[in-house]
Amino acid sequence: MAAIYRVAHAQPVYRRGVPWRRRYRLPASIAHPVRLLPLAFFSLIVIGTLLLLMPFAREGEHDPSFMDALFTSASAVTVTGLATVDTGTYWSPIGQGIIVVLVEIGGIGIIAMTTVLGLFVGGRLGLRTRLAAQTDMHVVSLGDVGPLFRRVAVTMLLFQGLTAIVLTLRYYLHYFDSFGYSLWHGVFDAVMAFNNAGFSLHADSLTGYAGDYAVILPISVAVFAGGVGFPVLAELYKEWRSPKTWTIHTRLTVWGSLFLLVVASTLFIAAEWNNAATIGGLSPIDKFITGIEGGIMPRSGGFNSFDWGSVEPVTLNTAIIMMFIGGGSASTAGGIKVTTFLLLGYVILAEIRGEEQVRIGSRSISPRTIRTALSIALIAVGLVAMGSMLLMIFSGVSFAEGLFEATSAFGTVGLSTGLTPLLNVPGQLVLIFLMFIGRVGTITAASAFVLRRRQSRYHLPEEQPIIG
Repeated sequence: MAAIYRVAHAQPVYRRGVPWRRRYRLPASIAHPVRLLPLAFFSLIVIGTLLLLMPFAREGEHDPSFMDALFTSASAVTVTGLATVDTGTYWSPIGQGIIVVLVEIGGIGIIAMTTVLGLFVGGRLGLRTRLAAQTDMHVVSLGDVGPLFRRVAVTMLLFQGLTAIVLTLRYYLHYFDSFGYSLWHGVFDAVMAFNNAGFSLHADSLTGYAGDYAVILPISVAVFAGGVGFPVLAELYKEWRSPKTWTIHTRLTVWGSLFLLVVASTLFIAAEWNNAATIGGLSPIDKFITGIEGGIMPRSGGFNSFDWGSVEPVTLNTAIIMMFIGGGSASTAGGIKVTTFLLLGYVILAEIRGEEQVRIGSRSISPRTIRTALSIALIAVGLVAMGSMLLMIFSGVSFAEGLFEATSAFGTVGLSTGLTPLLNVPGQLVLIFLMFIGRVGTITAASAFVLRRRQSRYHLPEEQPIIG
């Protein structure tokens, strides 16, 4: 509250010849990049809620409800895709457009979006802007901020544009009579796919397109690309022919993502092969295509061409694990991230071998990075468990149902067994909190309250408690 008071009562100093951006400054405690990021996302959620509350955002004569507007705005900004209402019928075309804009800004990151605009307009970035952008997109080197975000804008537009073209043509030639209607559906689905947001203009998501490769595959490819991460895409663009020169981050992300895709798809196909409620009635080739989709979407996509409420228990549990892991760092995906998951595996392997250093290839991992990975994983486990129990308390759901919805919200996935629209207000607020933390990041959210990098001038004597 004190910080808010200082902002509200700050008196800008006017000096002739001084650029306006230097006349109005936030207090240093708020303008710190780590605190600025959660505040930026929170502010965008508030703005989105206010816009969706306008009468023109709702289809029909009734005004949107506050909780529907708040939940939809939070879900869009965090690129989750969970919805309490049918996006295609509840919201007007203007309301749907607002959702698209919120998803676009939330997907690339608010600071990243403003950075890209600043690069194209002014061509220069200040140190504070670079630090904020580095925090937002987890860029390792400060010097990489400018070049990376130029590639981010081009990559984003390229993937979304190509996906929109393919989907528009398919919709127009096989599903809809109106080209404008087909174009809007194509653009909407392309934006949602690349940003890993599960919003759909169809009440049953992609169920009506089950077995249609021209729809399922482009969306799946866009989801996978968006979930890999912008730094990885930028490096692959330059070094795709030389995997040996890839950085450790790119190796972990690419090979880890492919490994998880194969595992998840294989388990899905094996478990659902004879399930008539999901893929049991499809042809073998359609089962494999849907299996690939079933391996990609739980990682953060949120689209579905079958009812997740009818899947086998092993499929549901596999999806929960994949949603928890998520996609690549600095991507539109959520979860603890692939690199975090694999790094913890290397930590365990090094401990089993009795090695003092955690090694990946010819590189060692710093203790600080290991502590960060452990902190992220443990905080995430605690948040998901807490969210599941709160859903049980507030909404009376079973632990399995609550765990799936809570993990989907934290992982910003958007998959649901049909429970989300049935939750009461406290249950919806729990999901909003999990979506926000999942998008901003556990470490960033925690560091927003206590700034990191505190150095101690002394070392305490060591003690070794009994472990295990």
